[in-house]
Amino acid sequence: MAFCSQCGNRVADTDQYCAKCGARQPAAVRAASDPLENMNPRTAAVLCYVPWLGWIAAIVVLASNRFRDNSALRFHAFQGLYLFVAWLMVDYVLKPLFHIMPGPTFPFERLFQLAILGVWVFMMIKASHGEQYSLPIIGELAERSVTER
Repeated sequence: MAFCSQCGNRVADTDQYCAKCGARQPAAVRAASDPLENMNPRTAAVLCYVPWLGWIAAIVVLASNRFRDNSALRFHAFQGLYLFVAWLMVDYVLKPLFHIMPGPTFPFERLFQLAILGVWVFMMIKASHGEQYSLPIIGELAERSVTER
């Protein structure tokens, strides 16, 4: 149990404001300022490869002050972002191109999407083991992005 920094009233450790005087409590501000404080870097790396949602975790990792100096995790974040961009390119560029071709066509875009999904799962496994596996082309872009500050 803590005390209010303004009036001395008893407040809980998680209270952001004092119930008596309404003053903002510094301990609550400090606790709420970094939600990634207790996150393991390996967990954050795995989250960067979650299919269709990993781009959100990657952006959070890249914007976080806590992981600013962790080049291995930043590599995973960039590579996860670039994998998502590859998915978007297949979905919004290749898929329409294959559909405007005349005659019966094989759904090649489905093969590309399935391949990217497999790479996402593969990279989640590699990241969960703490390995930094560099994919062709995408991995090189990620390494270049990590070194450019």
